[in-house]
Order: sequence, then C-alpha cells, then structure tokens
Amino acid sequence: MEDLPPIDVVLISHNHFDHLDLPTLGQLAARGSSTFVVPTGVSRLLRSQRIGSVHELDWGESLAISSFIIHCVPALHFSARGLLDRNKTLWCGYVIEYAESLVYFAGDTGFGAHFAQIREEFGSPQLALLPIGAYEPRWFMSPVHMAPEEAVRAHEILGAKTSIAIHHGTFQLADDGIDTPQKRLMASRRDDSFLILENGQSAKIP
Repeated sequence: MEDLPPIDVVLISHNHFDHLDLPTLGQLAARGSSTFVVPTGVSRLLRSQRIGSVHELDWGESLAISSFIIHCVPALHFSARGLLDRNKTLWCGYVIEYAESLVYFAGDTGFGAHFAQIREEFGSPQLALLPIGAYEPRWFMSPVHMAPEEAVRAHEILGAKTSIAIHHGTFQLADDGIDTPQKRLMASRRDDSFLILENGQSAKIP
C-alpha cells in the first residue's frame, strides 16, 4: 500500500467481494486523498465502514471531478454479497472523459449490445479495460462474464485503440484455469492492440 502513488478516484463497478474489498478500501480511505464512485445502492456499505467521500451513480448519470467527467454506463452482470441481497444494488461500467481522451472500464460484464451503444454515445475509447476471465462453464457464466474471444469482439466493436485484459490471473473464480484466459486471448487476438499484463507489469499507452 505504501508504494502506491496518490489515488484521486476509485471506481467500483459492483459489490462482489473480488471487486469491493472493505479492508482494502478502508486503507485507501485512510490515506485521505481518494474519492470513491459506486453504482446505485452501494454507497451505504462504504459509509457504514466510514469510507468516503462517496458518490453514487445510476446508468446514464455523470460526475465531474476536477478536469475529468465520469460516466456510469450499463453492464451485463449482477450484484450480491450474501444469500438474500441478489440484485439489490446496481452494477456498471464507467467511461472516463478527459480533454479529448476516453477510457472505458467495463467492470464485470457479459457480451452484449451495450458495447456498440457506448461507442455510439461516446465514440471509440483510446483505452478499454475488458474482462476475460471466469467464463466457464458457458451455460452458467455467459450472461455475466465474457470469454476471451468475446472480449476481442468487444474490443473491435468499441473501436478501441488499445485494450487491456482485466479480471484474470489473480483469483480462481470459475472452471477455467488460472492462465487459460490469457492463453485463449493470445490465440484469438488479431494484433498486439489488446494487451495482456502480468501482475505488477505496466504499459505506456500512447
């Protein structure tokens, strides 16, 4: 934690434990310099742990922070932290607009028409962060998690200049192997505009 630079904004896509870890967010909040942006219904959980400042957004809503505009956009997923709260809060992706640049963070999502809708509304992003893991078995996971081949299609539909694969290689979340998403993405991508980074690796995006 002490090696991290100052973090201005923390974007939380939904309340699943692998995306919203309260001890980690508490450590970030204790540094005193971060604003937390969450989908509808999630702010109550953060505030209950004295984590803030928190801004809550619904699909289609936007928030201006400094010189950035953060747009909350649809995703195909679900929410829950227990047995009795399924879909009681929202899930989302985000488009971050800065000057003439766009960054799209998809969060967790299945493949769907929302990629074309996002491109139509905002234009093609310079950078897209697209999930590729936890996709097996397909009969169960396809509505909520993309397979690597679908992520390649999303990259092309968005017209992203560069995409980076996320949601893989850290936790064993489904039946696909810990390194299978990376291997399948490498086999299906058409060029090196879709990047796969190891944990701790960095890339300079033009």
